[in-house]
Amino acid sequence: MDEFDGSHAVVLGGGGFLGSHACDRLVDAGARVTVVDNFITGDPDNLAHLLGREGFRLIHYDVTDYLHVPGRVDHILHFASPASPIDYLRWPIQTLKVGSLGTHKALGLARAKGARFLLASTSEVYGDPTVNPQPETYWGNVNPVGPRGVYDEAKRFAEAITLAYHREHALDVRIARIFNTFGPRMRTADGRAVPEFFLAALRGEPLPVHGDGSQTRSLCYVDDLIDGLLGLHASGETGPMNLGNPHEVTMTELAEAVQDAAGVHPGIVHRPRPVDDPTVRRPDTTYAETALGWTARVGLTEGLARTVGWFRATLDRD
Repeated sequence: MDEFDGSHAVVLGGGGFLGSHACDRLVDAGARVTVVDNFITGDPDNLAHLLGREGFRLIHYDVTDYLHVPGRVDHILHFASPASPIDYLRWPIQTLKVGSLGTHKALGLARAKGARFLLASTSEVYGDPTVNPQPETYWGNVNPVGPRGVYDEAKRFAEAITLAYHREHALDVRIARIFNTFGPRMRTADGRAVPEFFLAALRGEPLPVHGDGSQTRSLCYVDDLIDGLLGLHASGETGPMNLGNPHEVTMTELAEAVQDAAGVHPGIVHRPRPVDDPTVRRPDTTYAETALGWTARVGLTEGLARTVGWFRATLDRD
């Protein structure tokens, strides 16, 4: 983290789940941090504890508009985007715009400032994969015109334009392909499995499992993911690089693990699977392991135990 001490980092989408955790690490490492977020899906409360910290600044702004930050900028971390199916189905145009126009504006700022640029991409670039686990060399199986295509293609475009700036303008860039991540600060209305399962369990309601529950996911605890992201950013690697926990579980197994963490077992109820819902999802993390020496260290059981208190407190506030 010495890389960030005394530097100025601009975090786009810093009010979101992952962005806010990255801000914590950067501030603690001695960086001046400027967050730019329009809070469509982010939450100012995720950053409330940083207000008043020396060098921390929050700008309420849409990164798809003209983007300017005065003074020296050393690092730009681009998290800005709706990131769950419920969000990008609700805001399809905004999702496409932030992945395309927003990334273009962010890269322009990085070029103007001579800053290193990190793109928070996603495992969704692999679509519903026919290869498992998914290595970075896999080109994916994406439906570009399906309802999830607005997110998948926005991120695929973001990767393409990031590497175009790298090749054309010698911009110093990093691309991280983030697999399913969970932990405190996830939104209760996120629509993803971990929040839905926890809220149902804590309310004593059956957990909603899509399909027969045999589809798989690989879930990484947020602290591990941020370690990988900042490790990639400080490295000499461009990527794309998979970051996630390669331990794969079925959705039924995840529902059972969440019930164990919550200490209640109301059972499950089956719901129809969404369109283009991936059947498998598991990262091949060989690149991150060899290039960064990074591996996910927090197991699913421990990570859920660290997370359940967040959802309990959220329900108490509601």
